[in-house]
Amino acid sequence: MSEQYPVRSQEAREQSGRDLAIMVYLIQAISLFTAVPMFIGVLINYFKRSDVRGTLAESHFRWQIRTFWFWLLWTIVGICTVWIFGLGYVVLAINWIWVFYRVIRGWLVLVDRRPAY
Repeated sequence: MSEQYPVRSQEAREQSGRDLAIMVYLIQAISLFTAVPMFIGVLINYFKRSDVRGTLAESHFRWQIRTFWFWLLWTIVGICTVWIFGLGYVVLAINWIWVFYRVIRGWLVLVDRRPAY
């Protein structure tokens, strides 16, 4: 006796992808105050990326993954340059503002049901 798995409709895939993207935007927003959740968010993006392929959420996942990698790069640069006349603090502040912008913009575009790019 073979069991058949139900095939999800495109609408259900779209809704599931949007829900995941909203959850990751929330995780990234929380990460503005503590960095650990940012790693959880990007793991969700990578593990669920195939589930959202071909949906609106695919562009948001790409947006969120790029946000993570640039955040990580500039966080490391900022931490490594703190000793240079406090330059690192400026880098970290700009990085924080940039992530804030990316989270808000991405979430607003997602709510409007538009791609991130």
